[in-house]
Amino acid sequence: MKTLILAVLSACLLTIPAAAQTSEPAAPKDELSRWLLHAYTNTRNNLIKSAESFPDELYGMRPGPQKEVRNYGQIVGHVANFNYRWCSQAKGEKNPHEGNDLEKITTKAELVKALQDAFSYCDPVYAGMTDASGLEVIPITQENGRPAQVPRMSLLIQNHAHNNEHYGNLVTYMRIKGIVPPSSQRR
Repeated sequence: MKTLILAVLSACLLTIPAAAQTSEPAAPKDELSRWLLHAYTNTRNNLIKSAESFPDELYGMRPGPQKEVRNYGQIVGHVANFNYRWCSQAKGEKNPHEGNDLEKITTKAELVKALQDAFSYCDPVYAGMTDASGLEVIPITQENGRPAQVPRMSLLIQNHAHNNEHYGNLVTYMRIKGIVPPSSQRR
């Protein structure tokens, strides 16, 4: 009888660690890439709405000296430039706008279209990325022209951060003119 009780007790004790391992919730698949897609999409939408809603006649506005501060339109073009740059590298493609400085466009309609097109180019990169593909190390060319090897996701996180920083610039310009930015409008 003692042997039977000892055997049953031993069996119960051995199943506790196995039960503990299987009762923990599994981490959601691709949690980081889904977060990045959501963050990118939110900032993307705010930037497009900002470009569309800012008055055409104010696109040349700058809050400081001409040579030191970009005007509103130049920021929109700059954001479009860098979305093409970083997303083309994440895709492993040649930049489709290389040598074409979108920051030099001067009309609102052309700048809004350039920004929308740049985001349309980037959208599939973010939407199709998984955590595994985001961790793949890819070759890039840095702004200084030097080659580097980085995880794909780090390049896209940098792109998202850059977009968000320049959205903050546009918010400042909008607030100066008494315009409520998209992220502050009632939903």
